Amino acid sequence: MPAKFGTSGLRGLVEDLDNGAAAVHTAAFMRHLKTSGRIAIGDKVYFGQDLRPSSAELAAKCMAAAENEGLVPIDCGALPTPALALFAMARTAASIMITGSHIPADRNGVKFYRPDGEIGKDDEAAISALVGSFVADSMRPAPDHNPLVEHDLAIAEFIRRYQGFLPDGALKGRRIGIYEHSTVIRDVFSKILAPTGAEIVSLGRSDTFVPVDTEAIETGTRSRIRAWTKRYRLDALISADGDADRPLLADETGECIRGDALGLVTAGYLEADILVTPVTSNSGIEAGFSGQVHRTRVGSPYVIAGMTEMATKGADKIIGFEANGGVLTGSSFQSALAKMPALPTRDCVLPLLAALASSVRSGNPLSVVFADHALPVAANGRIENFPTETSSKLISQLSHNKTTRADFLEPIGIPSKIDLTDGLRMTLTDGRILHLRPSGNAPEMRIYTEALDGAAAGQLVERTEERIREWTA
Repeated sequence: MPAKFGTSGLRGLVEDLDNGAAAVHTAAFMRHLKTSGRIAIGDKVYFGQDLRPSSAELAAKCMAAAENEGLVPIDCGALPTPALALFAMARTAASIMITGSHIPADRNGVKFYRPDGEIGKDDEAAISALVGSFVADSMRPAPDHNPLVEHDLAIAEFIRRYQGFLPDGALKGRRIGIYEHSTVIRDVFSKILAPTGAEIVSLGRSDTFVPVDTEAIETGTRSRIRAWTKRYRLDALISADGDADRPLLADETGECIRGDALGLVTAGYLEADILVTPVTSNSGIEAGFSGQVHRTRVGSPYVIAGMTEMATKGADKIIGFEANGGVLTGSSFQSALAKMPALPTRDCVLPLLAALASSVRSGNPLSVVFADHALPVAANGRIENFPTETSSKLISQLSHNKTTRADFLEPIGIPSKIDLTDGLRMTLTDGRILHLRPSGNAPEMRIYTEALDGAAAGQLVERTEERIREWTA
């Protein structure tokens, strides 16, 4: 699979990225920023990476590509994506994160940040247009000089962002599990929570890369989380995906909280006025949020564009989130002593702290905090190793041919309404919702459902997956 832009950054097989694609796209990004006047020769560019095996070598090649373009690479090492973005933006500098996020270790990716934040779709087009100006085979494997290392300072500034979000000692007496696996934030979580007085229980640390998708948590992972929660009497369990821009939260019963519910609680806790979220997020968000809701296509560039649009219209206190739980801020916010400037890229820490703070403020366990929002029950799943071409063809057929759509849905239900904002979202006559969308960053078909209860929502996912396999066999 050739490297290409997805919902958030460049993605591809390691062998393709390592054979020059990552370096070439980095060089094209540098040239695009120079041409547009956002950076100049001699400026610093900050680099970070996740913990997957291929990331360090890819980072070295990308730093060399930046050096070739007359920039000064600064190595921030392994750190969360939002930490890198925050650090670079505070210095009005560009940055690049080497990460495949939640996808398997045989794949990786590159996320690009302008000095003012994450790139948009126009930037992606400009970078792609410049890629042909470079020869992949000519890209060097490493910088000519050892780059300056700024890892510790970047981590310290990220931790400082959240100091005072929860009052000191606010979580005293509570046991918080940290599912460490291979997420790059695993050692940072405990430092952020230390002042709260919470008793930390470290769980599941791994020396090999574990692809944790917080939007489609595997059954085995859910079972382990329930077992850990019961065994260690946890009040909550927190974790994140590989580069820590997507949170994972389980309540005191061991049940994982949906990302869109987590985003809604965050928006409410921070008293946001505007909420920007993709069409894949729960249909009950409009009823559960007191302010204005703006829906977008899937992907952080679209959420950021939506937040920017709202800001140009004079809106204040703007927050965005995706169904995976990653929260973005389009304006500054304050919680207790923590003053947080806008961070228009996904972050896992803000929603996790907001959920814990909501529990403290209400005096209720997490399960009650989220039950109070009474969102429609939703489920999602994915068909892995499902060619993007097959996904796109199926979506096109079902979207534009009413007879084909009815035939496909015959064993599932009767459609009464469709939405083509991103993929195919169908409301069935019995009120259930079925949304099909090819993944933008992996060869997967995403399945999102809503129904009267969890069993029905899960069954709709399973039956749809069976139907897709039958239909495309």
